[in-house]
Amino acid sequence: MNIPKVLCVENQPQYMGALKAMLEAAGYEVVAATTGHEAIRLLATSHIDGVLLEYDLPDATGSSIRTEMKRVRPDLPVLLFSGVGTQTPFLLRFFDAYLRNCERPDEVFEDLEA
Repeated sequence: MNIPKVLCVENQPQYMGALKAMLEAAGYEVVAATTGHEAIRLLATSHIDGVLLEYDLPDATGSSIRTEMKRVRPDLPVLLFSGVGTQTPFLLRFFDAYLRNCERPDEVFEDLEA
């Protein structure tokens, strides 16, 4: 069984703990990063299925890191968020549903060729 791996980028330790616990409870392996540059390095060296990316990072904005991630892996699902609060469980359910149920373009084309 292949456990999906999520890169969680959050620079606040108390929020990282909560996000990691919720993602692990949903069945994900979590790789944690606290800066944008650390996230880019991890993306280049690890198999990652999706990214949960905080907008306000100490070394860059989440949108600039997302742009770099998409340059490296255009097909990578990246969910940009700002802060942890009452909306977080809904955000994570949306992220989980997308990762588990989205059709990748290459799979669509494989089905057409069959």
